Amino acid sequence: MIQILDKTFETYISPEKIQEEINNLAQKINQDYAGKEVLFIAVLNGSFMFASDIFKKITIPCEISFVKVSSYKGTQTTGRVDELIGLNTDITDKHIVILEDIVDTGITIDKIFTLLRAHQPSSVKIATLLYKPDAFKGKNEPHYVGFTIPNVFVVGFGLDYNEKGRNLEAIYQLKGNDPAQ
Repeated sequence: MIQILDKTFETYISPEKIQEEINNLAQKINQDYAGKEVLFIAVLNGSFMFASDIFKKITIPCEISFVKVSSYKGTQTTGRVDELIGLNTDITDKHIVILEDIVDTGITIDKIFTLLRAHQPSSVKIATLLYKPDAFKGKNEPHYVGFTIPNVFVVGFGLDYNEKGRNLEAIYQLKGNDPAQ
């Protein structure tokens, strides 16, 4: 168990399992985009560790760019997305794979999809390390999913609790499996 600020967390997904699943996701993406060039768009801050690790396993021609949006405060989503840093790369006619640390409500992904579609890419798909289908209310489900998890609050491997815990190699859940704890 670990303590982050005022909350206690317990190990949920080990570093080894995370890396194994990242390898699997990278293999699927490499197969699906064989012979094509892909622009990966990593959603900051949370996806930086996932993006770094999966990008190392990508063997197809590719580039990476970053966008930064925010929809969380504490352990709850705020219900809105604030664009903080925009896209500075021309994506017209490009194959896009959005890299997300977690897809829960889908609000962030829907906002990013809307912003990207305006630039007329060839395709847009989502790769996420974690997916919470019980919390999902969006229109754009992820195409590549590492782990499907229940609607619990998790930290580590880029995910944070009030900006703390992103540096942890494993993923931890709030003790007692109670997101309101």
